[in-house]
Amino acid sequence: ESSPHLPAPKDVVVYSYNFRSSLRWSPVEVDRGLVLYTVHFKTGAFNQWEEMNCTRITQTECSFPWSLKERRWTVVLRVRAELGQAASDWVETDPFVAERDTTIGPPKVNSVTEGSDSLLISVAPPFGPESGDFIQYRVSYWENATSTTEKETKASNTLFKIGNLKEWTLYCFRIQVELMTHSNLRLLGLPSVPECYRTTIS
Repeated sequence: ESSPHLPAPKDVVVYSYNFRSSLRWSPVEVDRGLVLYTVHFKTGAFNQWEEMNCTRITQTECSFPWSLKERRWTVVLRVRAELGQAASDWVETDPFVAERDTTIGPPKVNSVTEGSDSLLISVAPPFGPESGDFIQYRVSYWENATSTTEKETKASNTLFKIGNLKEWTLYCFRIQVELMTHSNLRLLGLPSVPECYRTTIS
């Protein structure tokens, strides 16, 4: 089934961002001919390999099908290179669980309203929450001065206020999503790029 002449794909890794996942690998270099790739998967529940919709493909990435959207499933994938009748060895991934292994991006900041002693911030989560999810927003903020300490606040709504600020002062903030899943796993997302706003004069 496998041929020693065809090298196996390298750098095989599951890339997952905001619960959208795909398998990626480095191309197999050969002197002639077009190398094709086939990807299989199996779940923790059924220990048998199944075809993904990536059989004899030319690209070096395969997106997870809709059937693998369950975040709590344990999934193992494998990929091999094929050229004519020759096939490389399979390369397996480590077990992947989306709600443990995905990277959560920063929330989208929709609007910021400046008050004399507060900033009112409206955000949107970076992915569609599922029932049972509890999303918090961790907000770090600081005065844009030479030496300054960061303060932190948490909010569970998409509209929240940073209060007790000085008037006519420039404040910066960044926000991370903290997701508590039904399995009580806690995922901390990437921080947003800092944004700065000046409070008004009362």
